[in-house]
Amino acid sequence: MPTTLIDEHSAAHVAELFRAFSDTSRVMILSALLDGEKNVSTLAGLVGVSESAVSHHMRGLRQMHLVTARRNGKEVYYRMDDPHLITLFKQGIEHIRND
Repeated sequence: MPTTLIDEHSAAHVAELFRAFSDTSRVMILSALLDGEKNVSTLAGLVGVSESAVSHHMRGLRQMHLVTARRNGKEVYYRMDDPHLITLFKQGIEHIRND
């Protein structure tokens, strides 16, 4: 067995991370967050989906610890804080653009 083989628990977490990138709307939401935090209504307008759909995606992304939230009154602002996630996401975009 190769020494670089990942254990099953870690493999499940990596699979979950990449599953987050498996939905076009989520990818577009994450790309909108690359240049700073945004609220649900702004994200909905940028991505072209309903606020309800954005909220649903944000709930899942928060549960996976891919985005963080900050409340300001009634508004919730989301952002990507993890530099590893940002780098991975940007590398994915760069990979596709270079093909």
